[in-house]
Amino acid sequence: MSAVVDYRLYHSINLFVAGHDWLGSAVGFLETWAVPLFGLATIGLWFLARPGGRRKWKLASASAITSAAVALLVAQAISKTWPRERPFVAHPDAHVWGSRSHDPSFPSDHASAAFGIAFAIFLFDRVVGAIFLGAATLIAVGRVFVGAHYPADVLAGTLVGIGAAVLVVRAGMPLVERAVRMVERLTDPVVSLFRRHALHPRRGL
Repeated sequence: MSAVVDYRLYHSINLFVAGHDWLGSAVGFLETWAVPLFGLATIGLWFLARPGGRRKWKLASASAITSAAVALLVAQAISKTWPRERPFVAHPDAHVWGSRSHDPSFPSDHASAAFGIAFAIFLFDRVVGAIFLGAATLIAVGRVFVGAHYPADVLAGTLVGIGAAVLVVRAGMPLVERAVRMVERLTDPVVSLFRRHALHPRRGL
């Protein structure tokens, strides 16, 4: 995607949202809460696994978090190689809904991390992964709608995230499995206790 086409797409979307200010405010509000909720949902997958049972959801959760970390590292490396200005810095007349970050625009950290998480989960479970991919798409597209990124920034972040997920799940699984076995020694006793109290609440009285 050329820089000219990229800006024209950004400008068209920015003008449309500016003409419907409620949309920009709504997307900005959702962006504020979507990222932490997305992170909590990723961690929450860990607790779907029954202590002592299959590790599928623990592995999915751990792989997703690892993929996000790898994606962010790659995104940071790319941004240092090509420090592209944010669209509202290069074009001061652009409308922005939300905070104005001045770190490099390319690629989008939000898209990189969100798709790193979502695609890693998709590789473990297509149904749940599809839900996460849908949420990641909303987060990524929202970055353009609020004026924070060009479309190419988001597209590049998406590819970085998917690449990180494939790398972690296909090549890094032995390390992830080892980490999961270590962490579950701490979490399984706590989860077992909560499960017992949830199934037999009067026993704790």
